[in-house]
Amino acid sequence: MHASHAENTAPRTFIQTCIELTKPGITKLVTITALVGLILAGLHYNTTGWGLWTKLILGCTIGTALASGGANALNMWYESDRDALMGRTKGRPIPSSRLTSRFVLLFGVTFCVVGSLILWLTCGAMPALVALVTTASYILAYTPLKPITISNTLVGAIPGALPTMIGTAAVAPGAGFEPLRDHIGLTLFVLMFMWQLPHFFAIAWMCRDDYRAGGFKMLPSVDPAGNHTAAVMIITSLLMIPVALLPLRVIPELAGWATAAAAILLGLGLVWVSIRFAFKRTDTNARIVFFGSIIHLPVYLTVLVIESLLRSAL
Repeated sequence: MHASHAENTAPRTFIQTCIELTKPGITKLVTITALVGLILAGLHYNTTGWGLWTKLILGCTIGTALASGGANALNMWYESDRDALMGRTKGRPIPSSRLTSRFVLLFGVTFCVVGSLILWLTCGAMPALVALVTTASYILAYTPLKPITISNTLVGAIPGALPTMIGTAAVAPGAGFEPLRDHIGLTLFVLMFMWQLPHFFAIAWMCRDDYRAGGFKMLPSVDPAGNHTAAVMIITSLLMIPVALLPLRVIPELAGWATAAAAILLGLGLVWVSIRFAFKRTDTNARIVFFGSIIHLPVYLTVLVIESLLRSAL
């Protein structure tokens, strides 16, 4: 669950400032990935009934959005002192004195609790548990590690990938913790985990001076020439191709040639822009990798879901 490389510092109303706490872009992405997991698992396990689907979709959407927004607010609360040191984040609600630290803490905890409760009541105990584990790993593991080790990116990719399992756990069969071992949920988890790496390393390169000012240890801060950063971008972009092809094996009745084409073409595009960055390590080329990743994920997931819906209807 990594932040965008730019922050809007324009004056805002109280409601707008509260929305800003939730990091709407990240919350939207997290919610969409949870819904993708719900739809794919629901189709695979032949979930039926408009009433049930409505309850699951509304519960998953509202619960995940609130829990994610709360986790993002808690992240802003935890990092407010460091945010004040960085140009791109000094305009956030706490450093800019638009909201108090106490309010943001209460806001974050409330949203996390209410979101998890909604997931529990509408989707079940396991989706709620995934939401809580996501928040805990984001705030208690990833966030404290950012000033300590460059490995924080790998740790941060875990809470970024877990929300896909909120949706799958809502419909996957089995008692107790069995839904958490569902093969669709694990496949989507791996996909989201891998996707975040080239995406975030591009951000880390563009924001390397800001991260250094804030005291965060990111790969570019110990790799000023960009050799390792470029290599990791290329390797993880290459790995996105076989990872994005996994649904063809896991849910062959839903994913076919359209998903395969999207996985290969979008993956090759991401590899190409990563190679461009390797040859010329500029902020412009890093930004192209960033936008390439932003294009890759929604297009791929859209193709996967549409193909799955069409195949299930035939």
